[in-house]
Amino acid sequence: MKHPHTGLYQYCLNLGSHLNQQQAEAGRSPVQLYLPPRRRLQIRSQPYHIIEQWWHSFYQPFLRDCRVWHAPFQLGRIVPDRRRFPRTKVVLTIHDLNVLHEGESQAMQQKRMALTQSLIDRSDALVCISEFTKNDVLTHCRTDDKPIYVIYNGVDPVPSGETKPVDYQPDRPFLLGIGYLNAKKNFHVLLPLLTSNPELELLLIGRPDDPDYVTAMQQQAQAMGVADRLRLLGTVSETDKGWYLRNCRALVHPSLAEGFGLPVLEAMQFGKPVFLSTLTALPEVGGDAAYYFPDFTPEAMQTAYRQGIADYERNARAEAIRHHAARFTWQTAARQYLGVYAALV
Repeated sequence: MKHPHTGLYQYCLNLGSHLNQQQAEAGRSPVQLYLPPRRRLQIRSQPYHIIEQWWHSFYQPFLRDCRVWHAPFQLGRIVPDRRRFPRTKVVLTIHDLNVLHEGESQAMQQKRMALTQSLIDRSDALVCISEFTKNDVLTHCRTDDKPIYVIYNGVDPVPSGETKPVDYQPDRPFLLGIGYLNAKKNFHVLLPLLTSNPELELLLIGRPDDPDYVTAMQQQAQAMGVADRLRLLGTVSETDKGWYLRNCRALVHPSLAEGFGLPVLEAMQFGKPVFLSTLTALPEVGGDAAYYFPDFTPEAMQTAYRQGIADYERNARAEAIRHHAARFTWQTAARQYLGVYAALV
């Protein structure tokens, strides 16, 4: 909850909101949310918020009557001590084991997997956000017959996109990519689409997470003669993001590793064609409503894009794409999470 332009922030914000909406509708007490210190908090404080204090490392009175603690991330740092709070059941959400798919060093893989395993060991039930992630967990982790649920994330409605963006408004058709600018997102493989489609720009929204990767991509674009049509916009407001989604030719998401892939569904809300890699959880989320790059060679990507756009326009697929996105709702996710909590108490 410290970084609003991240998928994990949106996950916590939307799940918490819909959990308490359903609790209120059922006349039940709200789910209490444990949030970062006020100096880092990005949302308005509510009566059911517990704000982290320095002394919580030694004394946690809010855990005395806590029956279920939901740890929302597989690399998190706050899980109740079983010895001090034996009655508190722990639900752990595992978004991905992407460290196994990103080409990280063996040492980094072992470090992160050890942390995830330690949280699994301290949990009573596990939730994975895709079947792909569940299979990864069963393959690479020790779960000791703990119940494992698959609960898909929802997608919150993006602003309508009718307000023009503050910083940059392209004057020609454009492809859109959303995500951290790093090697895992693999955005550099999209540059050949600019050489074969000289009318297009490529706009990338997201924090420049890896300066070396960004520099290498810019140098590659310069060498290919398309640097003037590559726009790195950094983080943008939700309102601006809505405009870019509403007006893009297509969303392009050639990521190497995703536990889910929220931008895919955000673009589908607008009926836009999305072009994805075939890796990790992306085919599960995109389903038959998406188009796929079979590999990352320029020829394969150009062919996939050309054929996909032709199919999208010829078969008027926008409504089917919107219908696919509508299957993923936070209302459904919240109801399923409340069922997991209830099963433990």
